[in-house]
Amino acid sequence: MFFHARRFYPTSTQEFPIANRPFRRNQRFSREPEIRHNKYIRAREVRLIGHDGQQIGVLDTRDAMRKAQEFGLDLVEISPNATPPVCRIMDYGKHKYELDKKKKDAKKKQSVVKLKEVKFHANVEQHDYDTKMRHMREFLDDGNRVKCTLWFRGRENTHTEIGVELFERVLQDVSDIAHAEQPPKLAGKNLSMLVCPGKKKN
Repeated sequence: MFFHARRFYPTSTQEFPIANRPFRRNQRFSREPEIRHNKYIRAREVRLIGHDGQQIGVLDTRDAMRKAQEFGLDLVEISPNATPPVCRIMDYGKHKYELDKKKKDAKKKQSVVKLKEVKFHANVEQHDYDTKMRHMREFLDDGNRVKCTLWFRGRENTHTEIGVELFERVLQDVSDIAHAEQPPKLAGKNLSMLVCPGKKKN
């Protein structure tokens, strides 16, 4: 005779401890929005501002929501820390879009300008020069400053004018998007130049 082990299939999640309950793929978790509006407003009463900016006064939150619905708009909490919270009748989607746009603009203004370096040789070949210039233009397009350096080796020290001519060529090739903040400067065996994004102001 063969005996089959009986499997246990729980009829409800109550037969599992909370930590061991099975996860359902289609299970959704409600997440409170960053800006509370409509049903997400917790306060029982709010100080209401109309869609035209007029002060309406303190109302029960449900009454304030009804007023917003009459205009086909939303009740949006604009000062959550006030007592009672201040809400305004407005288009929530439009309001959130404008706030997100302001955040993006502020983030762009706060972007850190970095100093990049591009190294050259006095006898640089054309394909190598083209590669370095492509990288340099990418740095400048991103708003970064670029330090160009050239190290003279051996007999090259007697012909430093070659390096100066090379840097003048570099400046000419990026003159449409950049200018020299610091012109070519020789210090011992090292020639350097600082280039910044933006055309030179006359």
